[in-house]
Amino acid sequence: MLKKTFHFFFKIHRKKTFFFGLLLLVAYLFCLPGQLFRTPLSMVLEDREGLLLGARIAADGQWRFPGTDQVPERFATALTTFEDRRFYQHPGIDPVGIARAIQQNFKNKKIVSGGSTLTMQTIRMSRNKKRRSVFQKIIEAILATRMELTYSKSEILSLYAANAPFGGNVVGLNAASWRYYGKQPDQLSWAEAATLAVLPNSPGLIHPGRNRAALRAKRNRLLERLVADGKIDAQTLELSLLEPLPEKPLPLPDLTPHLLEEIRQQNGPKNEGLYSRKKSAIDRELQKQVNDLLKRHQQHLSGNGIQNLAALVLDVEKNEILAYTGNVSDAGKNHQSAVNIIPAPRSTGSILKPFLYGFALDDGLIAPTTLLSDVPLYLNGYRPENYHQSYDGMVPAKRALARSLNVPMVRLLQDYGLEKFHFGLQQLNLSTIDQTPSHYGLTLILGGAESSLWEISNAYAGMARTLNHFQPNDGQYDPMDFQSAALELSSVPKTKTVYLQKEAPVLSAAACWHTFEAMRSVERPNSEGEWERFGSGKKIAWKTGTSFGFRDAWAVGVTPRYVVGVWAGNADGEGRPGLVGVKAAGPVLFDIFALLKSPVWFSPPRDEMRETALCQQSGLGALRNCPVDTLWLGPGRERLESCRFHQQIYLDETEQYRVNSDCRSPREMYRANWFVLPPIEEFYYRNHHPAYRPLPPIHPDCPMGQHTNTAQIQLIYPPAGAKIMVPINLDGKLSNTIFRATHRDPSKKIFWHLNQTYLGSTEDFHELALNPPPGKHTLTLVDETGEQTERAFEIIGLKED
Repeated sequence: MLKKTFHFFFKIHRKKTFFFGLLLLVAYLFCLPGQLFRTPLSMVLEDREGLLLGARIAADGQWRFPGTDQVPERFATALTTFEDRRFYQHPGIDPVGIARAIQQNFKNKKIVSGGSTLTMQTIRMSRNKKRRSVFQKIIEAILATRMELTYSKSEILSLYAANAPFGGNVVGLNAASWRYYGKQPDQLSWAEAATLAVLPNSPGLIHPGRNRAALRAKRNRLLERLVADGKIDAQTLELSLLEPLPEKPLPLPDLTPHLLEEIRQQNGPKNEGLYSRKKSAIDRELQKQVNDLLKRHQQHLSGNGIQNLAALVLDVEKNEILAYTGNVSDAGKNHQSAVNIIPAPRSTGSILKPFLYGFALDDGLIAPTTLLSDVPLYLNGYRPENYHQSYDGMVPAKRALARSLNVPMVRLLQDYGLEKFHFGLQQLNLSTIDQTPSHYGLTLILGGAESSLWEISNAYAGMARTLNHFQPNDGQYDPMDFQSAALELSSVPKTKTVYLQKEAPVLSAAACWHTFEAMRSVERPNSEGEWERFGSGKKIAWKTGTSFGFRDAWAVGVTPRYVVGVWAGNADGEGRPGLVGVKAAGPVLFDIFALLKSPVWFSPPRDEMRETALCQQSGLGALRNCPVDTLWLGPGRERLESCRFHQQIYLDETEQYRVNSDCRSPREMYRANWFVLPPIEEFYYRNHHPAYRPLPPIHPDCPMGQHTNTAQIQLIYPPAGAKIMVPINLDGKLSNTIFRATHRDPSKKIFWHLNQTYLGSTEDFHELALNPPPGKHTLTLVDETGEQTERAFEIIGLKED
């Protein structure tokens, strides 16, 4: 009976032991947290090679960089030699080390060594326990053995290196290497690696001006141990002992502060784990050069009260950011240097004109040589003017773009269609132009809308990619060519499925080609009003822009490989005299391109173009009576208007007069093809083109009224149906209004009539100062031959404040 009882209790005890052991095993297996470290991390931005561009301190005030997969060999060797010589052999605890620690503590009658392995120290750091006791040491030992089953030795070293204290608010090897030596950890010398290896054991030794001798002694002992272990040779030891200790912590690199902040905002408030390390496509050396270049230009511009500069460099083919300077840091807080200009909406000035030019080419509205009207323009109170307020009468479209003439481009927008252009800008991803077309009106082409340097530069890069890819894609288009560059390199897909299409998604390759060709030769008027050509030794398509009130100066340049965008001005919107694109932003643009390798120029997309006959003088479709030139044009060529400026006329035997069948027999008339502009355009055109031949006068013997349908008189001002706002002076009288007209024959006299009342006559320059009373009026002009024209208008008096 006793024996049975004994077996019964033994069986029960064995079961309890089994279940208790099983419970311990389960507890052991699950004792290690899934994520050891939950401390906040610094936001770190790296360049394309993994080099540090900048960082922001962690939420707890520590410089704690995200860890890396590999610890540099020199630091790993120095650390294991100093802290844990059997690190690669033990299972997390080191019995030999513990026995040695007990012996040392007993000998010194105090705790001088804890016997902790690197794995145990990593566990202790993750638990963040400030009190150290035998019980805590036992827990650390158990967790250390469990950690060794989950993590490799390399991973344990990485966790230790990323979270060890290195003095002050510096945590982790990466942060320590940059703060104390200004370099990547894998660039540390043996002396530097040894210094950082001993610091986590006594982080207070790094304090400048204190404990220098103790820190040097610990470092040197470690270096001597490395020689004894055969890790370094005697010569390396000798040189390492001569290296100085680090002084006070160095400032971290801050090459792209605005890009770092932009990425931080895009990723939201989370600042932990892998999300804290961001890799960009930035070229670190180019970024430094661009920063220095902008600082030099800003110092020059600040003399005129222009305090802020921003620049962006894009790699066209890779669709990556190579340099990103959101603002010049030297501008200072008083001039809002922290404001990132690159994504900020600013008045566009003339920077959108190339897009309209390209759209009009595809629409068949123009060819590059098509003449556009360049005369004073009045549209419902809106009066755009050219720079220096001069007019050419008629100007080729490509030259209107090269000179950035306002009036021809406003007329072109009017003819192309405001709604169509607005839609095209949406296709170019200009997202901040988000109001209705009527909100902007025709001022849209002259700076009536706002866009950002980021979106403008990416739109030009899309045009360049469209042109680059046309021939490799066998004349088809990739809709992804107009995708904006990603701020982070990691978010750019390495491979993508390309879905090509026959039709251009935004602009045809031919339109991009002709637009860039026109942009290669930029012209601007000098102080005397004469046109000068700006350029460089490199082939660069570039465009400048200046906003109303001289608040924003733009310059964007394009080559097959790069797009460079530059903005100059004041972040607070203050305008400054002389703040124009060609003077403030243009020189910066060319200096940046001087840092870049110049590739070959774009290849013309011949597969999409056809040689087209054009009128030599008008640039419109050639007719039989036109002198002909040929030009390779894209898809819009079929819709291009035929020439409307050439007329067939008949001359007398002297070829000095026009005649008709009423005064000459057919045998006495000589047929001629004549280039004839409208009177207003002719008036301005012939001042700039001495070779232009006006229509010969009608022979005195020929009757009038049947010989021609060409207008002889044309009113320049007022426009048809105009409502003229005239200020009322202090004496109660209306101010004078200048009325202007032109006659095809400069020798003719014009007789002026207002409401059937004769006012007088003019010769040569047909201008008359009038002050009609408020109300509706009719102005009638008659020349000596009886040719006349009429114009209705209304005067509205405005009282002065």
